[in-house]
Order: sequence, then C-alpha cells, then structure tokens
Amino acid sequence: MANILTLNKIAKIGLDRFGEGYSCGEGIQEPDAILVRSASMHDMELPESLLAIARAGAGVNNIPLDKCAEKGIVVFNTPGANANAVAELVLGAMIFSSRNVLGATAWAKTLKGNGDQVGKMVEKGKSQFVGPEIKGKTLGVIGLGAIGGLVANDAAALGMNVIGYDPFLSVDVALRLSRKVKLVKELKAIFEQSDIITIHVPLIPETKNMVNAESIATMKDGVRIMNFARGGLVNNADIKAALASGKVAGYVIDFPDDEVLDVEGIVAIPHLGASTPESEDNCAMMAVDEIKNYLENGSIINSVNYPNIDAGAVAAKRVCVLHKNVPNVLTKLSAIVSGEGLNIENMLSKSKGDYAYSILDFAGDISDAAKAAFAEIDGVIRVRFIG
Repeated sequence: MANILTLNKIAKIGLDRFGEGYSCGEGIQEPDAILVRSASMHDMELPESLLAIARAGAGVNNIPLDKCAEKGIVVFNTPGANANAVAELVLGAMIFSSRNVLGATAWAKTLKGNGDQVGKMVEKGKSQFVGPEIKGKTLGVIGLGAIGGLVANDAAALGMNVIGYDPFLSVDVALRLSRKVKLVKELKAIFEQSDIITIHVPLIPETKNMVNAESIATMKDGVRIMNFARGGLVNNADIKAALASGKVAGYVIDFPDDEVLDVEGIVAIPHLGASTPESEDNCAMMAVDEIKNYLENGSIINSVNYPNIDAGAVAAKRVCVLHKNVPNVLTKLSAIVSGEGLNIENMLSKSKGDYAYSILDFAGDISDAAKAAFAEIDGVIRVRFIG
C-alpha cells in the first residue's frame, strides 16, 4: 500500500488513476508521496517516508527543491498540462488591455438608471476608450517553452509579427514553433522592437526584476506588458513609474500583490492562468502518472531536481539509487550486483547538476548484506529496490 498525501484539492479524475494499492487524502500519515498545487511547503517538516512530490502545475516556487534533493525526494511538475489555459488568457489579455475593455465596461455600468438616454450616452462617451488592434503589431515573447510557444504560434495566426527570445530553446519546442515566429539572439531586441511583451520564464535570481527602469527605457513608448509567469519578474516600483509617465500603456499581471492592486493602468488578475477545469484535470492526471511511474517503476519523468530516466516497466529486479554526482558510484553499484553472482541486464545513469540517478536491472535475489552495501557507498543518498 502506498500512501499519498494531498495538500490541495486535486481533481478527482487524476486521483482515480491511482487505483488499488494506494491510499490518498489530506490526513495521510507517513506519506510515500505528496500531491500539491499552491500550498507552501518551505516550512513543512518532510517525513522520512517521503519519496516524491508532484506539483500539479508548472511553477515549483512553493517547494524547497534543494532540501528535497538533499533528502532524496524527487520533485515533479507538470509542464504543458496547463499551457493552453494560460495561453488563451494571455491572448485575451492582449486584446482587452489594448482595447481597454475592462475600463469601458466599468464606465458602462455607471450609466445605469439613465433609461432611454443610455444609447446616446454610450455613443458620446465611447471615444475615450479607443484602443489599437493587435493585428500587425509586434509581439515579443520572452521564453518559448510550453506556454510561450503556444502564445507565439497563436499570435502569429492572428496576424501579429512575433519575435521570440529563449537561450535554452529545446529542439522539440523549436520544431513546434510556427515558421512565422522570428527568433532573436538578444533580449534587448525584444525590449526595443515590441509593441506588446509577454513573459514566460521561471523566477530565478537571473530573471528577477528583468523588467525594470533600465529595460523599460529601451522599450517603445506605449508598450504593453503581459506577465503570466511570476510577479517578481517585473519591478513593481519601476512599472508604476513607467505607467504614470505614459512610457508603458498597460500592464497585466496574473500574480498580484498589494503594490499593484488598484493602480491606474494595471490589470491584476487573481492567478487565473491555469484555472480551467481542463487544465486542472490535465495537471492532476499528469502528476498522478508521474508519481505512480516513479513508485512502481523507478522512472523519473519531468523532475525539476533530479535527472529524468525512463526505465520502462520492471521485468525482474531493479535497484534505484539517488546519489551525488561524484565519480565511481556506478562502478561500485555494479560491483555489488556482480559480487552477488548476478548479471546486470540493464543499466541507466544520468546526472543533473550536483545530483545523479542510477538504475540497475538484474535477475535473481540479492542478499540483505548487499542491499545494505548500496546505502554505504560514499555519495549515495537513497536506495530503493523494486520487484
């Protein structure tokens, strides 16, 4: 029986995929895995039983990644599962920001009670809300991952001139990009050429406050900025100053804080990017599948703190070892198996930064002494036996 703790409400269609042999819920003790959405885990005491955490979403700022890696806890996310939901809202935001739809509808509400005069008042007052179309405008996309790539393709299909910047662009993502999307080699090209800028990168020290007074100064007058990634990517004080001066025409953020609420020119959306039933279902199903695959087969797919290895189904016996990325660990692991007189039928090993993951398949039983020897190898963090 595997115990799965949920820290947030997880879509039932996902939880149902666990099936027999799993106990899942909010009050689970000594969990083998945790499913989480937005709940912060930074102050949480991580139980010794915990093998994995799956974030039903893309961002993992709420999870202590380094602490988990040190304890041999694999952290998964669900890239792409909510991409369409976010991309659709970004496109909508570009339109309602450019056309000042929210301001116009708020104004229209003030006409209530004027009876037959409403029509005339609308025609007289609507000119104050005139805004440009997005067709033919230049959209700069920062980050061309699952979400940014969709936004770029959809915007190109709507007739926008799309330029994209991503120094870590993967081959798979590049192949999915429309030929209409022009890639630029420097971020400053996005700032200098775009009428609208949309940001789709993680919040890390290198990207924090990437939109600031200095970068805003290089942008076109009247630029609009869409931030559906993380609040810290844009400096709040600098964007408010740019809005007040007219340098920036509008800022839409899906991660509001007190500094950006009720500010002229800022549309603060209460983190609705992935809030669709389709997105929540997709994230839940992917997160559950990742947990099951890891617990049952030892395969790691979509981890953010350990290397990915898809080892397939377990055919015989399997040992899975999380370890530091140091020399000779794999040699020592294989020596233990060979010392038991067993043949290694399959061996996989990959590293990611300071950490590595190795899987060895073999036929036959291994002694308790040999099992203990795996854990005693210098650099080994956690050992699991499957089968």
